[in-house]
Amino acid sequence: MPARSLLDVDDLEHDELIAVLERAAAFRDTLPSRELLAGVPVLNLFFEPSTRTATSFTLAAQRVGADVIQFAPGESSLGKGETVADTALTLHGIGVRVIVVRHKESGFARRLSDAFDGHVINAGDGTHAHPTQALLDLMTLRSEFGRFEGLRVAIVGDILHSRVARSNIVGMQKLGIEVTLVGPATLLPDGFADDVRIARDLDAVLPHVDAVMMLRIQRERISGGLMPSLGEYVKRYQLNRTRLRSLSDEAIILHPGPYNRDVELTDDVLGDRRSRYVAQVQNGVFVRMAVLEFLVRGAAVTA
Repeated sequence: MPARSLLDVDDLEHDELIAVLERAAAFRDTLPSRELLAGVPVLNLFFEPSTRTATSFTLAAQRVGADVIQFAPGESSLGKGETVADTALTLHGIGVRVIVVRHKESGFARRLSDAFDGHVINAGDGTHAHPTQALLDLMTLRSEFGRFEGLRVAIVGDILHSRVARSNIVGMQKLGIEVTLVGPATLLPDGFADDVRIARDLDAVLPHVDAVMMLRIQRERISGGLMPSLGEYVKRYQLNRTRLRSLSDEAIILHPGPYNRDVELTDDVLGDRRSRYVAQVQNGVFVRMAVLEFLVRGAAVTA
């Protein structure tokens, strides 16, 4: 049987998803022995810059005792004409068992997984998927509310180009969360996803949600004609002091990072007691520990 990989959240069955989240919560409460994955070589293969995700995966692998290998793809044979299959064969031959990969090309993680006789974890591929970000967001929601079924979450911003939004939609729908996507038509087409609500008026949505997730607006999208102006976007979709008044006292604010101050949100939001940005970052380490254990040992299934 081929080794399990995590290319998107739908690689996990419902019970496996819950078990991984429960295992992550257990790691948050009590760190495991470093013998858990002692000696397992884990390669970080990041073709795009990353701070939170790369550091989080490194810490996660170290805390379960894995041997972490940092790899600079720009200096590798991939830049000299070697194919993905050739690289996968080489890495497996020298003993690598897990590859954590980020790439600008949608589908790259799957291509690597097809060629690699080991476990591949997708740390973000183009606009396609970012499963561990979705898992840490789900962990944050569960830590806050103790449940998923019936929660109402709004995801706001450039949905069209967001791998974070796509993976979160998959995970949230699997767990019974009601998802509303909010954004301009150019960044959120009417037919973007099945079984989710599409909204254009953020002010009408905010009073009715348990959580709001703000996505980073990529300025290059706006300069490319996808928005008339940055000022118009800020006016209609920025979360700021005024809009915070519309949000329930029990609601929470999520952001996958990096954030643009004074674009999708203001300093008032970052400093608000309902913001869970720091909790998300912290939960990312525990989720990635649980994913590594699940893929290598299958332990999360019986956690």
